[in-house]
Amino acid sequence: MAYKTFKLPEDLLMGSATAATHIEGGEQPHNWYRWSELGKIQDGSHSKVACDHINHIESDVKLLKAIQTETYRMGIEWSRIEPVEGQFSQEGIELYRKEIKLLLKNNIRPLVTLWHFSNPLWMEDDGGWINPKCVDRYLNYVRFVVDELGDLVTDWVTINEPNVYLFFGYFEGRWPPGMRGKVRKYLRGANHFAKAHLKAYDQIHEQLKAKGHKSEEIHVGVAHHLRIFDMFDKRHLTKMAAYVSNHLFQWMYLEAMTHARFVFPLKWHREFPKKNYCDFIGINYYSRDLVKGIYNPGTLFNELYVKKGKAVNDLGWEIYPKGLFRICKRVYKHYKIPIFITENGICDANDEQRAKFIYDHLKQLNKAIKKGIDIRRYYHWSTMDNFEWAEGVSARFGLYHNNYETQERTLRDSGKFYGEICKKKKVSRKMIKKYLLKREEVEA
Repeated sequence: MAYKTFKLPEDLLMGSATAATHIEGGEQPHNWYRWSELGKIQDGSHSKVACDHINHIESDVKLLKAIQTETYRMGIEWSRIEPVEGQFSQEGIELYRKEIKLLLKNNIRPLVTLWHFSNPLWMEDDGGWINPKCVDRYLNYVRFVVDELGDLVTDWVTINEPNVYLFFGYFEGRWPPGMRGKVRKYLRGANHFAKAHLKAYDQIHEQLKAKGHKSEEIHVGVAHHLRIFDMFDKRHLTKMAAYVSNHLFQWMYLEAMTHARFVFPLKWHREFPKKNYCDFIGINYYSRDLVKGIYNPGTLFNELYVKKGKAVNDLGWEIYPKGLFRICKRVYKHYKIPIFITENGICDANDEQRAKFIYDHLKQLNKAIKKGIDIRRYYHWSTMDNFEWAEGVSARFGLYHNNYETQERTLRDSGKFYGEICKKKKVSRKMIKKYLLKREEVEA
């Protein structure tokens, strides 16, 4: 193919993202530690190892600086903060204060994720996000963290991908707590996640204003996993299946957590006044699925396929850059709220496709911005190879390669390419020739 040069807006903040459980390591009392102990991780790895980030904070911040990071999305490990219900760890919170101060010292703006798939065992063993108590439990945890870090941090993701967590945990059973086909629990959890975010949004704003931050300085939102669901064929059953997949997997979450609009089949909650409950909408975009309708209510009448002949990543997900533009266009047209691309990346152990993936997706992002879509940040997933949930450490998404035996990080060529883009806010002819070009022609 022929690659074209392009320039990104100077005010687009660029960086990368991680999650606490993905990288920190340590014998923490959370659901993924126990899932690892039970031998449920596909490659036999364990969350207690991960990237041992908790002992490499200073050197890992230097890695961020080396690739010209302007903003870094990081996570808080709830079980490190509240290992026992109601007992908060000052030692735990000080680790995060140390990291955030280092980020700020290096002119890297933190975006802090409060919940990213990890529950303390005391909560997990009492029903997790299915127990109605989860909302108040989460708000108590949030209150402590924001009180302790709110002088340093104004940008917060309340909840990451509630749809993915509930789908894998209560529908497919590949994630803790390992239940299958529990549609009622899936919907109950979705209600609780929505209520938790709506209440946390107001609570965080109140806490930060009390610390002297102005409203326009505060950014609170949700990181939503959004996919393209295209029709496999033109049958009416397939049309229905595509609609159901789109609605139950993503749009009912967007409606509830952005406008407090609890659409069917969620339970209506009249306690929330109608307004915006997001200062930004976080979009985690990776791929698309082709949906085929089938006569099986147990699978919500659908089967998912990858389009034949299309490039895929190491996990078999279709690489579909145009989907980033399509998702952003649809979300912004409906909500008119600024967008952060909170995750976008590729599992590519040999680093054969990542540079092109970055180029193609940033080109689509640039197209969206030129069309008037208000996209303000882009976070590549991930800073380094890490513990990728049920796949373990074998699924490599990092700009930095990680050697899990030595915990040595090595910047991949694609990471060098991304670092240059972050620094220059453009893709030049020279960069194309250096990182992308094999025999393809460069176009001006």
